[in-house]
Amino acid sequence: MLKGKKILVGVCGSIAAYKIATLVRLLIKQEAEVQVIMTDAASDFISPLTLATLSKNPVLTRYVADDNTGEWSNHVALGLWADLMVIAPATANTIAKIAHGHCDNLLTAVYLSARSPVVLAPAMDLDMWLHPATQRNISQLQADGCQIISPGEGELASGLHGKGRMAEPEQMAEWIATFFSAGRPLAGKNVLLTAGPTIEPIDPVRYITNHSTGKMGYALAQAFADAGAQVNLISGPVALQLEHPSVQITHVQTARQMHEAVTTRTATADIIVHCAAVADYAPAHAATQKIKKQGDKLTIELVKNPDIAADTGQKLQAGQVHAGFALETENEQAHAQSKMERKNFDLIVLNSLNDAGAGFGHDTNRVSLLFREGKREVLPLLPKSEVARIIVRHLTNILQAKSHVV
Repeated sequence: MLKGKKILVGVCGSIAAYKIATLVRLLIKQEAEVQVIMTDAASDFISPLTLATLSKNPVLTRYVADDNTGEWSNHVALGLWADLMVIAPATANTIAKIAHGHCDNLLTAVYLSARSPVVLAPAMDLDMWLHPATQRNISQLQADGCQIISPGEGELASGLHGKGRMAEPEQMAEWIATFFSAGRPLAGKNVLLTAGPTIEPIDPVRYITNHSTGKMGYALAQAFADAGAQVNLISGPVALQLEHPSVQITHVQTARQMHEAVTTRTATADIIVHCAAVADYAPAHAATQKIKKQGDKLTIELVKNPDIAADTGQKLQAGQVHAGFALETENEQAHAQSKMERKNFDLIVLNSLNDAGAGFGHDTNRVSLLFREGKREVLPLLPKSEVARIIVRHLTNILQAKSHVV
């Protein structure tokens, strides 16, 4: 599948570097041409000889390869040679450097010279990954056009358990194969997607929420990733897991948290889909201690939450595709049509609680697709995975049509 593809692999100083031997072997097995570049720190974790043997090319670590002859590593030529540059493991240090245009070693110089797409597989400890500085740098790199193979969750080198593990070599090889394969209409595109419910605290024990399980949103995330997209999934609290190298999940709880997460990612998205069941109202004041039972009545003042979809619809850039969901119980099409206009959707997915097997909690759904130009498509009861594929196909067509206009 990768025969003849030229892949630069940049290795940084992380314990996860030992996994790169397996990645290189998998790429060579698929007949790719592989050139490895290592930082000085990377050689503390894996031998350049190992990667040179597996890649069938000398490993490059310095600008000047031989002090006696003056032979040097031409970073510009390397940047022009590659069809894809993979930085793995991508440490917090290297991520910060390239996000800010620093150039103090061969790897960062090649990155700045690369005309090919660049993908990073971050690897670091939980707190480093979650630090606002790292997340800002990741967002900047995505805005610059880099793609991210999201780190997984598990036991980390520090002994902590959480997100930060570099994706497994098999996952990275699959991502690379998908990137180069035909029939991936959203390759190189970014999707921003919300899923699940939000919860609004009343006190430390109780909260307001709804019955959303996130199944439809997570099915969409999988379908978008299968179509080649890089997916930013903003998820409310759900009992679901999705491990895909092209899906980066940000967990939130409240509507305001989801609003902030969406707002900071809107500008870099090609397609934005609001699938989450966001609470319209939240308690005006959440008690800091558990509310004790007193009297026969309890009054809770509610205030309106931000309208995430409406706010996004007002800030759309040319060429962006905007879609949402409407779950209705009466006057369904009229309410959905009104929502599409108010929130500036290109497509709205209408489902009804009156349809058996549809709505919250089911593995199936029965929806109608309403388009901005007035077309309507009614789907039969289908698995949510199949509904997701149909929605992704339509949104891909809308994106391609807008691209021709732009």
